[in-house]
Amino acid sequence: TIYGFFWSAFFASKLEHESKHCNGKGLQRLGSSAFDRVYTANQNCGHAYPTFLAVLWCAGLLCSQAPAAFAGLMYLFVRQKYFVGYLGERTQSTPGYLFGKRIILFLFLMSLAGILNYYLIFFFGSDFEIHIKTITSAISPLLLIP
Repeated sequence: TIYGFFWSAFFASKLEHESKHCNGKGLQRLGSSAFDRVYTANQNCGHAYPTFLAVLWCAGLLCSQAPAAFAGLMYLFVRQKYFVGYLGERTQSTPGYLFGKRIILFLFLMSLAGILNYYLIFFFGSDFEIHIKTITSAISPLLLIP
């Protein structure tokens, strides 16, 4: 979470730098194409961040911490790739976007598995936590495949 804060601060500083470079005053949106790209990329990253935090914490608390932390770090690097790709041509940001969606899906499925395991324990007394942790630990390196 703290690492994600620093990435958000980096995105904001890029936005501020581009704004001052284009306008010379402050954060004003005047229509420069470079500024518009930085502004849009910053907005997209900012809007996706709460969803990422929610599934990251749920996956870590309900399922397994190590794979969730690995996926979280991967997501932050992918968002950096998305942001930098968006500054070039917009088609360069597509791989980062798709890769990020896959990581969010993985974290969501981890959260779902943790919730399912809780209800299996509650209703049936069956605990599959060890199996779930083994599976998520084995699957998390597959996130590195583009």
